[in-house]
Amino acid sequence: KSVMITGCTGLICSAVIDVIIRWNETHPAKIHILAAGRSEQKVVKRFAPYAHKDWFVYLHYDAASENTFPIGCDYIIHGASNASPNKIISEPVETMLSNFMGVKRLLDFAKEHDTKRLLFISSSEVYGESVTFPQNEISTPLNSRVPYAVVKNAGEAFLRSYHKEFGLEYTIFRFFNTYGPKQSKDFVISKLLAKALKNEPITIYGDGTQSRTFCYIDDNIDACCKAAYDNLFVNDVVNIGNNNETSILDLAHLIIKLTGSKSDLVFLPPLKEGDMQRRLPDISNMKTLLNRPLCSLEEGIKRIINSPRFQI
Repeated sequence: KSVMITGCTGLICSAVIDVIIRWNETHPAKIHILAAGRSEQKVVKRFAPYAHKDWFVYLHYDAASENTFPIGCDYIIHGASNASPNKIISEPVETMLSNFMGVKRLLDFAKEHDTKRLLFISSSEVYGESVTFPQNEISTPLNSRVPYAVVKNAGEAFLRSYHKEFGLEYTIFRFFNTYGPKQSKDFVISKLLAKALKNEPITIYGDGTQSRTFCYIDDNIDACCKAAYDNLFVNDVVNIGNNNETSILDLAHLIIKLTGSKSDLVFLPPLKEGDMQRRLPDISNMKTLLNRPLCSLEEGIKRIINSPRFQI
């Protein structure tokens, strides 16, 4: 069995690789990780201890380039995409084109090389500003407008179409707000933690009542790997997240308390786009996969603060 992984320096796919490596003695798999550009040095450093293994292969590749994928694999996990909020706002056209081309080229490759299943890292952003809660994989309409979300929505539609026309099997994981020690400082929990630990002012857009359901990375990855290894939710969609709502204002207060910070809160006007008022997933499918309680927000933040991998 072999698996190809794109986006391997991101929070999600790098954690997936950790799980596959940990499980490799009992669930042998040849791992092909793909990276390009600035992420290459991170990949080489991050996975250096495994470089000599005959089941670990590092490949230079840019999913949106004109090059051909270098090798066929039984399974593909596609997590590569430009998800930086700053990039999405400042360069929406390039963000859409590069992300879309990555999905399209990977699907063509999977079709041509008889890939058994493609596991696609989608996003809660495809729901847009929902009017029904909790957000269900089947019954909740997709109402995405921001470029990043539009491409994720299109990627999902392509997966269904490739399955219908070519028989390519898939699983779609719609990730809600994920957090963990290695997350980029562009995202809310890592950004607020970095500010709090430096006693710097913490910025709140709007009145802070907009809510999110934060899910610790270990819960997300355990659910995804369970679906992959046990062949569950084939040609289906799974919300991956938590269902405990927290306002951004309450999150800021919790982080200040847990860090003992002296940071002040600074309120700015609401963002013009992309800052949905509320997210609340139906995680019935994820609970079936995990069959255990999820990590609480307070415990997850404590794990980040105490992790040697977290850097402010």
